[in-house]
Amino acid sequence: MNMDQLRKTKKIAVLSPVAWRTPPRQYGAWETVASNIAEGLVERGWDVTLFATKDSITKAKLHAVIDRGYEEDPTQEAKVVECLQISEVMEHAAGFDLIHNNYDFLPLTYTRLIDTPMLTTIHGFSSDNIRRVYRKYKHDSYYVSISDSDRDPELPYLATVYNGIDLSNLTVGENRGDKLVFLGRIHPDKGVHLACETAKKAGMELLIAGIIQDEQYFNEKVKPHIDDRQITYIGPVGPKERDDLFKQAYAVLHLNELPERFGLVMAEANGAGVPVVAYDRGSCREVIADGETGFLVTNVDEAVEAVKKIDTIEPAACRRRVEACFSIPTMVAAYEKVYAEIFKLEEEKINVRY
Repeated sequence: MNMDQLRKTKKIAVLSPVAWRTPPRQYGAWETVASNIAEGLVERGWDVTLFATKDSITKAKLHAVIDRGYEEDPTQEAKVVECLQISEVMEHAAGFDLIHNNYDFLPLTYTRLIDTPMLTTIHGFSSDNIRRVYRKYKHDSYYVSISDSDRDPELPYLATVYNGIDLSNLTVGENRGDKLVFLGRIHPDKGVHLACETAKKAGMELLIAGIIQDEQYFNEKVKPHIDDRQITYIGPVGPKERDDLFKQAYAVLHLNELPERFGLVMAEANGAGVPVVAYDRGSCREVIADGETGFLVTNVDEAVEAVKKIDTIEPAACRRRVEACFSIPTMVAAYEKVYAEIFKLEEEKINVRY
């Protein structure tokens, strides 16, 4: 079948996590990507059902058994909610031609119990232990990575598909802002304290936005820097507040302590025409074009020197690269090729069997 025929005849289930609403009000990277996949597929004419929370917003068909995300409703237990959500899509698996799993490793444990093929986008390995699950089911699910750097050498991948972001709510400001910005989880992995050190050494204001995921880290390593003059914490932000934040940004600091898996914030910042100064770890060199859309550095002193060169980066160049590499249409077109490959491989299996 050609692509038009596949769009008209195949039914796709997109499985989203239920920690947050899809798309999230503020934080929720995996829910964001699942939403962008579902909406992008619908836009291109696919028959899509999104498995997400009941308060989710989508142009796809919504199938929901969980009222609200467990991170937004403290009365819910995460494991209970996960079991209810994942089992629901599996119990309806026969009604779909493909399940696109954005819910990490747990759905893999059902793959030998259903006939519907599953594509798993691996959004990162939160620990080495979970690799055991991916490896056990490596012949039962198809895998896609979100960057070339975030791959397990023992897993067979069909492709790398970079995450696509919604550019409709990211606008390039007329003038460059005058503040440094950190946007993301307040967690040791994200190097918020390094952003504080960089801002102080550069003599610039720093705005910190994001959920506090590690309270002890925030209190011990970040809060002592906050004076509400040079360094300010403004809390989590949604899409509208994020766009307003980027308009104030001279540059975004992404000084990640661990190798980055993809880094939506980097793409979002560039989508708003804001250069990024990032540690050269993991996928950062795939997302940031060094010297073109930001700078790759290895320590705070290099970050300070990079900030001094931000004026050499053109906002329009940042936006163009995101449009070409990290937009929803680019991502969905790549997934369509993966879907077509899966349907071809599944048909070959049937022909061999009979």
